[in-house]
Amino acid sequence: MRYGLIGNPLGHSWSPKIHALLGDYEYGLYPLEKEELASFLGQKDLGGLNVTLPYKKEVLPFCAGLSDAAQKIGCVNVLRFTPEGIFGDNTDCDGFLYMVRRSGIAFEGRKVLVLGSGGASLTARYCSSLLGAGQIVTISRKGPDDYDHLDRHRDAQIIINTTPLGMYPDNESQALSLAEFPKLEGVLDVVYNPLRTAIIQQAQEMGIPCSAGLPMLVAQAVAASERFMGNRIPDEKTEQVLSAIRSDIENIVLIGMPGCGKSTIGRELEKMTGRKLVDIDAMIEEEHGCPIPQIITTRGEEFFRDLETEAVCRWAKQSGLIIACGGGTPLRERNRRLLRQNGMIFWLQRELSLLPTIGRPLSVDLEKLESVRRPVYEAASDAQIDNNGPAQETARKILEVFGK
Repeated sequence: MRYGLIGNPLGHSWSPKIHALLGDYEYGLYPLEKEELASFLGQKDLGGLNVTLPYKKEVLPFCAGLSDAAQKIGCVNVLRFTPEGIFGDNTDCDGFLYMVRRSGIAFEGRKVLVLGSGGASLTARYCSSLLGAGQIVTISRKGPDDYDHLDRHRDAQIIINTTPLGMYPDNESQALSLAEFPKLEGVLDVVYNPLRTAIIQQAQEMGIPCSAGLPMLVAQAVAASERFMGNRIPDEKTEQVLSAIRSDIENIVLIGMPGCGKSTIGRELEKMTGRKLVDIDAMIEEEHGCPIPQIITTRGEEFFRDLETEAVCRWAKQSGLIIACGGGTPLRERNRRLLRQNGMIFWLQRELSLLPTIGRPLSVDLEKLESVRRPVYEAASDAQIDNNGPAQETARKILEVFGK
């Protein structure tokens, strides 16, 4: 029997990878036009399908039966093919509830703002009700509760983003600022690409419990696999799959003082992992046909920093890379946010006496430079790695931390 995902467009999907980690069954991607739905769903070798946009409601007429969740939410994301006909289910609800449980956010009696009015919004509202929310308000672009009248909801305790704002490739967009809600206790975002959307990063900076959408994506797939295969998958397996997918997606980002070995360690990691290395400085030099010291001397540091931000914006939204940054890349707050959206950031530390200064106009006074940049590196990094030894040893330390 065949299993898979239908939708249009599908683009890059993590579903085949997730299902490959869950069971031994064929799982494919089937991008379909609307007029192809009927004939495709009539094939005799289908065991089960996941359904994504724009067909979560379009498949309802083909269903002989619906689960309680699918009926109440009004759309399905799983189809099971049985002798009695096609059965429609909704495991987005399972995924959402798992994400909430994992985040530790309490809904009982809370005022919940759901951003967006599409299919994901229906799931969020249904699940919020199941969890005992005291009040659920949908914020949309039109109507009395739109984005121009958020002042009436400043007392919201939980915010759930179900809009595509912040989703790849428009990673920096954000529906609202969390600073406007002084009573916030939790923030959830169903978006999983990037790993940390702008609204999730703001929640983290404010110390508010939060979760982006990857746990929901994995958990709904686990629930779908259970429906397909008729078995129970423990939470431990869900966490293993989540960790494996996160490791595939997350970038390894290297920061640190000029000359501390970011490019060298990046190349070593590239050899060890098979990941692509993106060396921001090398890329700028190649694209502009001259070394960075010359760019800074002739055009000024600010011009170079703009080039740097353009490169970071282009590459940090990608997945599964090794990104070696220039020494000053983390100085801009925007760069730090861009790198963090999909990256685990490692600060390479090396003795100042070992850092080169010849041909580096910004490294004339290393002690002064280090005193300015140290607090920036410290705040920006997830881990600090000593790089005074062999490159292979440093790379292994990074992978050991990254693997956890």
